[in-house]
Amino acid sequence: MLELGLVGKPNTGKTTFFNAATLADAPIASYPFTTIDANIGVAYVRSECPCQELNVSCDPKNSRCINGTRYTPVRVIDVAGLVEGAYEGKGLGNQFLDNLRMASVLIHLIDASGGTNAEGEPVDPGDHDPVEDVEFLENEIDQWLFGMLSEGWSRFARKAHLEKEDISKSISERLSGLGIKRQDVSSALRSADVDSESLEKWSEDDIFDFARSLRKISKPILLGANKIDVPKGKENYDRLSELDYPVIPMSCESELILRRAAEKDLIEYHPGESKFKITNDEKINKKQKKALNSVQKLLEEWGSTGIQKAIDKAIYDLLEKIVVYPVDDENKLTDAKGNVLPDAMLVPKGITAREFAYEIHSDLGDSFIHAINARSNRRIGEDYKLKNGDIIRIVAAKGR
Repeated sequence: MLELGLVGKPNTGKTTFFNAATLADAPIASYPFTTIDANIGVAYVRSECPCQELNVSCDPKNSRCINGTRYTPVRVIDVAGLVEGAYEGKGLGNQFLDNLRMASVLIHLIDASGGTNAEGEPVDPGDHDPVEDVEFLENEIDQWLFGMLSEGWSRFARKAHLEKEDISKSISERLSGLGIKRQDVSSALRSADVDSESLEKWSEDDIFDFARSLRKISKPILLGANKIDVPKGKENYDRLSELDYPVIPMSCESELILRRAAEKDLIEYHPGESKFKITNDEKINKKQKKALNSVQKLLEEWGSTGIQKAIDKAIYDLLEKIVVYPVDDENKLTDAKGNVLPDAMLVPKGITAREFAYEIHSDLGDSFIHAINARSNRRIGEDYKLKNGDIIRIVAAKGR
């Protein structure tokens, strides 16, 4: 399952985001380091389910379908707040960075109101510049990667040279515990201003430049401009939008209000929607009604609370994933047990039919003969590149 990391300094809304996205009960408080151990839960990324287009009733097994919207699970990690010098072990730094290892994409939660200082302590809105938080996080992760790379670098570079090893392969193996792929290393070697043919000649500056390029490629970041409804929020959101990052305006607290109300059957609301419907008015007290009215105003202004939009954008745009539906019967669109469109799989954009077979099971990839596109009912070869929403049956040799 894909892993999405929630990062940032303390007290910016990471745990509120986590609770709203996963309906968990992780502790929230307005002081630093409320989160000490990483909270891990499951959220969902949205896509259009083929069921309505094809006029069938689906039986989701690994996901959910609500009114034609498929919700496919992704793992979310809410890690301890990051403070300056975390890469040196300050605050909960080593623990924080260790929790980032396997995250494929990061959502950097920022207090867009400027009401949280560099240490994560509450201040008056506007007293802190949230743009500074972006550079701060970049530097902490860059320094963390640099530290891992530079330790024992001379010995590593000498060995790679003497044994004539493939450089991208050697570095990716060195960083295998971080979920960094060989193609990430190859891309970083091309984009960094370094001599990719001679690691032995690299200076510390070269290693740091490479670490920065590798961070950009292997741990892409989306900015969540939280507390957008607090004074100074919109102004700072506009400033954050000028940076070289995708930015989503959000109110994590508003999403949590909606999700909790829906959980108690007080309202009808589905994540990411621009409106909700009160279904149990007599059970809503004055305080709850006031909160829901405030949330409705936010939805009218911004279109959503931003949380689901951030998850969707992180998975589809930053990680470039698509959704493909494997079936055993291309005519009935079922698995071997008769379930209609049971599984929605998040796979890389550009994946081929044979590569998709390997995603399902290694034996299926090894014994691949061809595939069938259930939409067109046409046979496709191993090099056919799948498209978002494809429904695919893999035909494999028996007895292998």
